[in-house]
Amino acid sequence: MPAPDSPVSRLLRYRRLVAVLAGVGTSFAFAPYGWHFLAWLGPAVLFLLWEYEQPREAAGTGFWFGAALFGAGTWWIFTAIHEFGQAPAWLALFLVAALLAIKGSYYALTGYVLLRIAPDPSPSRSLLLIPAGWTLMEWLRGWLFTGFPWLQLGYSQSDTPIAGLATLGGIHFVTFSVALFAGVIVILVQGHGSRLAAVAIAAALWGGGWLLDGRDWTRPAGEPVTVALLQGAIPQDEKWLAENRAATLDRYRALNREALGARIIVWPESAVPVLAHDAGVYLEAIRGESAARGSDVMLGLLGFDLETGEIRNGLFSMSGDGDAWYYKRRLVPFGEFFPVPEAVRKWMRLQNLPYYDMTPGDEYQAPLHAGGQRLAATICYEDAYGADQLAALPGSTLLVNVTNNAWFGDSSAPHQQLQMARFRALEAGRFLMRATSNGITAVIGPDGAVVGRIPQFVPGILKSSVVPRTGLTPYARTGNWPILSFAFLVLVSFAIARLLARRGT
Repeated sequence: MPAPDSPVSRLLRYRRLVAVLAGVGTSFAFAPYGWHFLAWLGPAVLFLLWEYEQPREAAGTGFWFGAALFGAGTWWIFTAIHEFGQAPAWLALFLVAALLAIKGSYYALTGYVLLRIAPDPSPSRSLLLIPAGWTLMEWLRGWLFTGFPWLQLGYSQSDTPIAGLATLGGIHFVTFSVALFAGVIVILVQGHGSRLAAVAIAAALWGGGWLLDGRDWTRPAGEPVTVALLQGAIPQDEKWLAENRAATLDRYRALNREALGARIIVWPESAVPVLAHDAGVYLEAIRGESAARGSDVMLGLLGFDLETGEIRNGLFSMSGDGDAWYYKRRLVPFGEFFPVPEAVRKWMRLQNLPYYDMTPGDEYQAPLHAGGQRLAATICYEDAYGADQLAALPGSTLLVNVTNNAWFGDSSAPHQQLQMARFRALEAGRFLMRATSNGITAVIGPDGAVVGRIPQFVPGILKSSVVPRTGLTPYARTGNWPILSFAFLVLVSFAIARLLARRGT
């Protein structure tokens, strides 16, 4: 333990406050701020606290770090629930507080388990065990209970050489590397004898990412294709009003006419503010105008099954190769489905709050056809789930995502989601077309770089040219299993070593 009057001792005296400040600081590593080095420093502060804590204390500091990280990084959830979801302020605050408590618990559990496995500080704990445990924790919170993969450490490195590692092991390999950098900082601060080795490992990862930057794992599969992405910039609280419906439809039709001639035209998520079966005449008019100019149109709208009453959030492709749908698989909790008891659902109905559950699409859906290409599609925040697109990649030449970001107002959410989408293009080695309702509409290259974008909150058309590509990156071939298996084996090895040590004493 440090001396009573040492700086570390004073730091530990205010450990909860320090953890909160570290969590808040880490949120600034992500878009739109982009202070990527804070993704190393923030966790390094937490790891440094863990150097002097027992498992229960580590759980406490981990909880406050995680709750502060999500409180500062995802405050826009309140905007979506209260301002646009029409929920009372108290209910929105309760749901946000519940989310922060849940996310904080992941970091609490991580600190507790890791210090139970390896209670004594060591270079191997800082460079192997904690990064491995952190990686598994982020993977777990990305899918458990529908998952919420926001603010995974790796995303903060979108503009550093470390991003190149995503082509080998996906976002979780990048996260492992960032957590390892944090461990290196701890070793340097603590003055362990392994300083040189720690720096060498970090330098090797940085150099590996730099060497992989710009490496072509996929190859062109044809001539460039002209595309046009539409951004209507219709405010969310006006979009579904009956008196605004005609104006919304006219705006998108006008934008579509201006984009005619592009081989592929993409409209945002639920751009058409009527159900598909009621939009037949409108869609046929769009189809006729577009086909006459050689354009295929992909547009977001809601599908309704007249027999079952099921509503699906879909992307409809009107192509010369035939019409086809992609239906959203991952629905947004408390936005597209409501995991609440029937009594709460009845109360929501009485309060005129949204309470209908949408129906998710099938887990595997064939790529859509448009412009002579095969497109792996995602809707909204599905682009935050890297592994979900892997099955469609062998048969796809392009990626397309349609999103409605009007729910989040002028917040960091659209910037964060664009940052995640950049990793999807990088992991797949393909161009990604991303059409959003009010920004950030963008075309992303196979290297994860943004090729073009439209400013937020203004109607516009992003015209660009994309090159279809075929082939697979190493990550597209193996998925998350290599890095997750490695991380799991690290935990098991440390746990076995701990058991053997206890038996030997």
